[in-house]
Parts: sequence; C-alpha cells; structure tokens
Amino acid sequence: MRLLLVEDNRELAEWLARTLRQAQYTVDVVFDGEDAEHALSLDEHALVILDIALPKMSGLDVLKRLRAARNPVPVIVLTANASLDNRVRGLNEGADDYLAKPFEIEELEARIRAQLRRVNNRKEPVSRCGDLYFDSNTRLFRLGDAALPLSPREHAVLEQLFLKAGHTVSKTALSAAIYDFDTDVDPSAIEIHVHRLRKKLEGAGVQITTLRGLGYLLRAQG
Repeated sequence: MRLLLVEDNRELAEWLARTLRQAQYTVDVVFDGEDAEHALSLDEHALVILDIALPKMSGLDVLKRLRAARNPVPVIVLTANASLDNRVRGLNEGADDYLAKPFEIEELEARIRAQLRRVNNRKEPVSRCGDLYFDSNTRLFRLGDAALPLSPREHAVLEQLFLKAGHTVSKTALSAAIYDFDTDVDPSAIEIHVHRLRKKLEGAGVQITTLRGLGYLLRAQG
C-alpha cells in the first residue's frame, strides 16, 4: 500500500516515514507543495498525508488542485493550527480527515486504516478470501489461525491482490503500489514475488491466477 507523505519538517517526515514503513506501508516523501503536486501527477497513491504549512505552495492549494483534477485519493490533513476555521476550510477543499499537531502516531495509523477501509468498501477490519484472512488493524495475514510469514514485498503484493480479490491487477499497478520513488524496479520482480506467494498459499483455498497480458487475479478456489 503506497502512501504519499507531504511534510516540510524533515525530521518529522523521516520519523513518520520510517514508522509507517515498519507498519508495512510503502511511503514516498516530499517536502514542499510543488513537489507534492508533481508526485501526485506522476503516480497513484492509496492515501496522502498532507501538511498545510508548506513552502512553494500551501497544502490547501495542493488539495484544491488535486480535487479540481478529480483525483479522489483520500487525504488526511496535518496542521499546527487546528482552529475551527482552518478545519472547516480544509474539509471544504476536499480533505477526508484532519489531525492537529502534535499527535500520537497510533491515532494517525488508525485514521489511515479507517480511510483505506472506506475507499476499499470494507467496513469490518478483518476480511477473508478462502482460508486467507487479512486484519487491517494489525496489517497481518493469516491462514486459518496461523500467521502467514511474508517479506515486506510479498506482503505488499498480496495486499494489493487481496484488496482487489476477484478482479485482475496488472503488473504495472502492482509495481506502482509497492515501489517508492527511490527503488530501482526489476521487471521480473513481481513474477518472483507471485511465485513465492503461490508456494506459501498452497492449501489455503485461494489461488493466484496469471492472465497473460493482463496481470494477476486472486480468488477463492471452488
């Protein structure tokens, strides 16, 4: 799951990115409004964490242009000024949620999970496909009652397939979802991750089907 973090306080941005990566998110980080707009025009992100007080272009202007371009990506706004006027303005410009600084990382993570459940039409934190379960609160997969051991990349690929279960996901979409700006992508990497996932999912009542020229499909067997 790929997130875009827009925060001009580099120390805070690096800490947040490191913490979110430990929670199995892929995180792109930019430090000003112009770079944020550029990043949003180039790549798809599952969610944006957007500071308001940014150099070059304010967070509210980034948000306004994002919505004018009809980009529906969920946006959580961060601000040191949590006045009612600021909150109302941010929500009116298209923010999905608002968090005042300073904040606890646990609350930010909970708000991220809630927004991702909303856009993926999943009201319950635990979802199932065959005997494969995904808990969006812990961000862990399990087979029946046993935890499924996965590398970070395997986890990212399986999460994308799981959230789109029953629908085809292209290699391009998988790569865009799991690799950040700084990663050199090996064209064969997705195939390798899928091969390893198939081995780990044997007997789980689910299968990953390759649709040649289209991508991959996760579905329950039978």
